[in-house]
Amino acid sequence: MSHDPSLARRRFLFGASALGASALVVGCTSNEPANAGNDGQVAAGGGDNDQPGKEVTIGFSAPAADHGWIAAITKNAQAQSEAFEDVTLKATEGTNDVNQQIAQVESLVNEGVDVLVILPFDGKALTATAQEVMDKDIPVINLDRVFDTPLAYRTWIGGDNYRMGVNAGNYIAEQMKAKSVASPIIGEVAGIDSLPLTQERSKGFKDALARNGFKVGPRVAAEFTAESGEKQTANLLQGATRLDALWNHDDDQGIGVMAAIDSASRSEFIMLGGAGSRDMMDRIKADNTVIKATVLYSPSMASTSISLARLLGQNKGVADFAEHEIPAFITTYSAVVTKENVDSYLDIGFDS
Repeated sequence: MSHDPSLARRRFLFGASALGASALVVGCTSNEPANAGNDGQVAAGGGDNDQPGKEVTIGFSAPAADHGWIAAITKNAQAQSEAFEDVTLKATEGTNDVNQQIAQVESLVNEGVDVLVILPFDGKALTATAQEVMDKDIPVINLDRVFDTPLAYRTWIGGDNYRMGVNAGNYIAEQMKAKSVASPIIGEVAGIDSLPLTQERSKGFKDALARNGFKVGPRVAAEFTAESGEKQTANLLQGATRLDALWNHDDDQGIGVMAAIDSASRSEFIMLGGAGSRDMMDRIKADNTVIKATVLYSPSMASTSISLARLLGQNKGVADFAEHEIPAFITTYSAVVTKENVDSYLDIGFDS
């Protein structure tokens, strides 16, 4: 999954990002009011943000691409940078070694980047380094895994883990009510339980089900890998002779989850995935397995981060926003992808 994308693949990724999650930041804008004679503040729109401007060198650092979602993060960032004539991307080799990532960030700063985009392997461990970069007047865009203080970033962009769980719970509750299942047994295959993101997803899921009068049944935690997903799902299925629904937090580990389900010859329940891999979207569209939907946590946020970095480097704001400055905090939305709307989201599906 670490190979360089072909031209067609790059175009695919650019279309997924620029026309999807990053549509707001790639478009045109102007800081001149639309109606100068109006005392109210009107979002301007119009302008030339999508035209070549000041040259911007963007440094990019992310963890090792040992997971489909992380691999897509790096690929999307590279593809988005290639879409701009005025952007040069300096990307480091992905690493899961905190000390190595710190050294790589310091090296990027020494090379003279204008803006830095960092998806930290460990947000807490990289906080001090990012804050030092900010103190050098180099804007930092914190991607997904958040630093411990807002002083370590100019803008944060990432997914909404709690709402991801809420939307997963609401979807399953709706399906259970539609099927008139009064007391459904609802399973959960979580990610790494020690991570705040997993805790937030599970809490959102539990809260949404509770609001609908349901509860989480058998639950296991995996490690965001296909191997762990298969092992833990096999354990869950062995202990649950009946299931009505199952939520798997992560489509990469979902490959293993589906393998365990197939091995156990279980098909009496519906399954909802998480993140939005192309593999799961294809299965949803085919509608011939238990997987009926997935709730997005799209790596297209990396494409958006590059667009934001470019605008920061050029001292520009966001299209159609009344504010002159780029927001400090941007949260993507976890839409639920089903057979009915899957065609609208295939462009941002990532390879598992």
